[in-house]
Amino acid sequence: MTVTATAPVTGPTATASRTGAAAVTAVLVLLVTALAVVDITQGTASVGPAEVLKALTGRADPADASVVIASRLPRMTAGLLVGAALGIAGAALQAVSRNVLAAPDTLAVNAGSYLALGVLTVTGVSLPLLASSGVAFVGGLAAAAVVLVLSGLGAGTVRLVLAGSALTLGLSSVTEGLLLLFPEQTHGLYQWNQGSISQNGFDGIAQMAPVALAGVAGLLLVARRVDALALGDEAARGLGVPVRRTRITVVVLASLLSAAAVTLAGPVGFVGLCAPALVRPLARRIRPFVRVRAFLPLAGLTGAGLVLGADVVLRATVPADTAVAVPTGVVTSILGAVFLVGMALRVRDTAAATAPERLRIPSRAGFLLTVAILVAALIGAIVAGVLLGDTKLLFGDVVNWAQGRAVQSVSFVLDTRVPRVLAALLAGAALALSGTLVQAVTRNPLAEPGILGVSGGAALGAVLLVTTVDSAGSWTIAGAAFAGAAVTAVLVFGLAARGGYGQNRLVLVGVGVSAATTALISLFIVLTDPFNATKALTWLSGSTYGRTLPDALPVAGALALGLAVAVLRRTELDLVSLDDDTPGLLGLRLPPARLGFLVVSVLLSATAVSAAGTIGFVGLVAPHAARALVGRRHVRVVPVAVLLGAVLVCAADIVGRTVIAPAQLGAGLMTAVIGTPYFLYLLVRSRRVRGVSG
Repeated sequence: MTVTATAPVTGPTATASRTGAAAVTAVLVLLVTALAVVDITQGTASVGPAEVLKALTGRADPADASVVIASRLPRMTAGLLVGAALGIAGAALQAVSRNVLAAPDTLAVNAGSYLALGVLTVTGVSLPLLASSGVAFVGGLAAAAVVLVLSGLGAGTVRLVLAGSALTLGLSSVTEGLLLLFPEQTHGLYQWNQGSISQNGFDGIAQMAPVALAGVAGLLLVARRVDALALGDEAARGLGVPVRRTRITVVVLASLLSAAAVTLAGPVGFVGLCAPALVRPLARRIRPFVRVRAFLPLAGLTGAGLVLGADVVLRATVPADTAVAVPTGVVTSILGAVFLVGMALRVRDTAAATAPERLRIPSRAGFLLTVAILVAALIGAIVAGVLLGDTKLLFGDVVNWAQGRAVQSVSFVLDTRVPRVLAALLAGAALALSGTLVQAVTRNPLAEPGILGVSGGAALGAVLLVTTVDSAGSWTIAGAAFAGAAVTAVLVFGLAARGGYGQNRLVLVGVGVSAATTALISLFIVLTDPFNATKALTWLSGSTYGRTLPDALPVAGALALGLAVAVLRRTELDLVSLDDDTPGLLGLRLPPARLGFLVVSVLLSATAVSAAGTIGFVGLVAPHAARALVGRRHVRVVPVAVLLGAVLVCAADIVGRTVIAPAQLGAGLMTAVIGTPYFLYLLVRSRRVRGVSG
């Protein structure tokens, strides 16, 4: 955040600044008021502006008055409260971290609160709303602390968002697992997760308003100290400001505000990121807004306007009966994702070109031994996958089934289980190879199809087809997934290519696009099938449930093609992964080579998603582990990574459908739980080694 020291203002300039600040504030108040008035005239009931006016003046029909008093006014008030709380929380976090991308979303505060409330829900413990807010506060504060410790306060915008996004993925995966495991206890929690300001009365608002006011009051009390932090830590200490204590206080108070908002309406995405950013240009022109004490209320007003504006636009563009089912947070998430991509393109990416990793290069015998061990692990995973599940089988049952002599119950189990095992193996291998190609082409150790949004785009394409066409076949779904993945890949790589594939800009753009695809999937599911949140969760959790042999054919074909390309072009792959100059010196045209490998990577990722849904982190973990085992040469990395990916997804699928049988968890949830700590470890290690700040 560009908070700077302010000189005393005097004379006409100061007067003009104060007049300008008053004028801007008045305009914002009028805008928010207008949005509030429009918002209470919208809804499913045929209660128009005239009836609303009568209800507010006590002259309306009792039925109309009930709609206005019990539903629309609480919804509007909740929008004001939630938007203001998130806007102020985001502004405070950005000020204290001096980071324009700090917000409740990017610090995983919302995800931590969501998980804490999810755990509370499945335990069956019923607490008053105020106590639930306390639980959400603890969860959000713990998540923010983890992100800030891992990324380092003021260490860099990109690193903070990456750490927050990775932790959000991990925490959200755990929460989604709870939703799938306890569908009755968590009924309605999925839509609440998208952020809905709909209310039944003022009870919740009355309980959360004092919490939010306490947070705002606390932030205003420490505002002068936060202003001093903008001068730098040393200067602030010289002024007698306790730097560490001030930062902790602000993070705690901002988490309190976020917890109040999340408890009332669920995580309304990206408001805390966008509101301060919209106000910041004003602060550069109007001196009073430079000070945190004036900046925070302005950000709060802007946040309220964003939430109410999103609700008004949603209800104006979507039929009233459908708009009820669409959470307001879906709209703010889409807008926020676009904003995040825009910010990523503007943020200075100082990450240096990737230095070649110093890896031990094993002998040929060591490489062959590694492959032999992985082949044995793969065979073990296949055997375990076929024999284990909600029904345990013996090897003889499999032999009888293969010979057509098994009893009906065994045949039924194996007819459904074998395709699942095959889909998991092929999807894992394809994702691992896709990640290997992407990391080589971009020379970015954090690049992965899921993180870059390519898998999200594939899932969006597949979900669009599945929810609109009843009899979509395997190849058709794979084609839709490829189209979605191709569009997102062109978008992500095209935007990141501006300025030359910044090491972290590519990942940051991908995070924004991934967030947008997730919000769009939720939107289409709600619009087309509002009562089947399980369908969206199944796709997003990466499940092999219900897969048949024809479903595995597209990914098998893509994997065969990808392996052929990787083996035949292994030398080019090695050269592309080195730097920009060496390939040209050796006669290799870099752009066509990059494009070809990226097309194959997108094809692999898309077909894997069509076979097993969205499975994250495999494309990140497998190539890293392969390079650590056998060095950097792709003639060795490719087979080891493919074997590792297959074993990892197959093992995750077995655990997901065996440990808690007959209930099941998607393989994608299990790989996210494994991959999140690994991703955070890579971030910490890269900071320690290179001292890079984004």
